[in-house]
Amino acid sequence: MYKTRELLDLSHTRASALFDGCEYPWETLSEIGAFILKLGASLPAEEFDNPSEGVWIAKDANVYSSAYVTAPCIVDHGAEVRHCAFVRGSALVGKNCVVGNSTELKNVILFDNVQVPHYNYVGDSILGYMAHMGAGSITSNVKSDKTQVVVKCGDERIETGRKKFGAVLGDNVEVGCNSVLNPGTVIGRRSIIYPVSCVRGVIPQDSIYKNAENIAKRV
Repeated sequence: MYKTRELLDLSHTRASALFDGCEYPWETLSEIGAFILKLGASLPAEEFDNPSEGVWIAKDANVYSSAYVTAPCIVDHGAEVRHCAFVRGSALVGKNCVVGNSTELKNVILFDNVQVPHYNYVGDSILGYMAHMGAGSITSNVKSDKTQVVVKCGDERIETGRKKFGAVLGDNVEVGCNSVLNPGTVIGRRSIIYPVSCVRGVIPQDSIYKNAENIAKRV
């Protein structure tokens, strides 16, 4: 339920090679920045502008003049980075993604067609194909005691070796408005998170998360 191939269709991202040999998707988090710089240098100049060192923006992407985008970063074809978005670097924004008003990205992979359109914070996280985060929903990427993040699935505990790790959203996940995804949250494909939820641990695919004691099977 939490391994790379169980969560993510790697045909829907330019970062597919980054996941080679990674059993768990969060193993890529420390390599995102270097990977973007290498990938960006190989992108065709006829398709991508290079407005500043380490930043590549597809010519058919729409990056508002009020957005702040810093290296290393790739904004792929058809993506939209809206008013006052804050892209802090080490961000790969996939094809047709929406990064919305006042949304902040830091050390993330957004697969194609991801939407984080309204007041979202996404840090040290991976969002799978067509994942959507409702208005005000965020990834919390650091524990309050600053210890390393552990992914918990029932009685199983997987040490990540990372102090900063937000969430992994599988393909087609829907996160309701004003929800908080606590450090080390992993949400399986096609699952739905109710609005104003506080989520931690592994949520199985095809689930409807109402609260920690009420997780229904999606039919």
